Amino acid sequence: MGQQLRSSLREQQHSTIRKLANTIESIWHSELVLSDYATPSDLGYVEGSLEGERLTIQNYCHQTTQFRKLHLELAQVGKSLDILHCVMFPRPNYHLPILGIDIVAGRGKISAAIVDLSPVMQDRSLPPKYEEQLSQLPSVSFSQPRELPAWGQIFSKFCLFVRPVTPEEEDAFLDQVAQYLSIHCQLASEALPVSSLEEEAIITGQRYYCSQQQKNDKTRRVLENAFGKEWADCYVRTMLFDVM
Repeated sequence: MGQQLRSSLREQQHSTIRKLANTIESIWHSELVLSDYATPSDLGYVEGSLEGERLTIQNYCHQTTQFRKLHLELAQVGKSLDILHCVMFPRPNYHLPILGIDIVAGRGKISAAIVDLSPVMQDRSLPPKYEEQLSQLPSVSFSQPRELPAWGQIFSKFCLFVRPVTPEEEDAFLDQVAQYLSIHCQLASEALPVSSLEEEAIITGQRYYCSQQQKNDKTRRVLENAFGKEWADCYVRTMLFDVM
């Protein structure tokens, strides 16, 4: 039964989440040389209960020469909530931003969709090639932009945070994510290792990114209600936003 649920989780989720998960994996496999990532055995696939409904979490993780962890998480609460979460953590000896993607869909409608290439340097600047290529992308307009959370100073000026309200806007968000991801994979593949001094700054920046993301109370509350405070804290710190 457990294996059946694992294979069918994606098929049960909101169509935009399903499409995005497939797009992410397709670009990863075509643009990067992936190897296995040692996901903790008890965190790869998780089942719990939230307010009487089944909570299911499925994690997919890889690593590459440039990235210490590529993480795609799919989650579902009964038939009321679908979630996609994705983060690409660069290795500290590469000066690359952190790509993050999240979509939350409740009862068939997407309430939040965000994508960003977040800088890790203290001055909050992206590498010049990223600035150049992201600036050249066509501007996309959404009818319901969303406001970043109070801890959102980690995000770049290219951050897209919206509530897509039509199929056309959902497709526009998917297209924007695909372009961000393709640019990121291309530039990462061309990147060269940095000096030890820069590496220290990158580690500091990644730790700050993770500490800010760990302030997301909504995610933590869902996990605490389903699995308890201790498990939720472990999951946030070791699976979602592990600090080097």
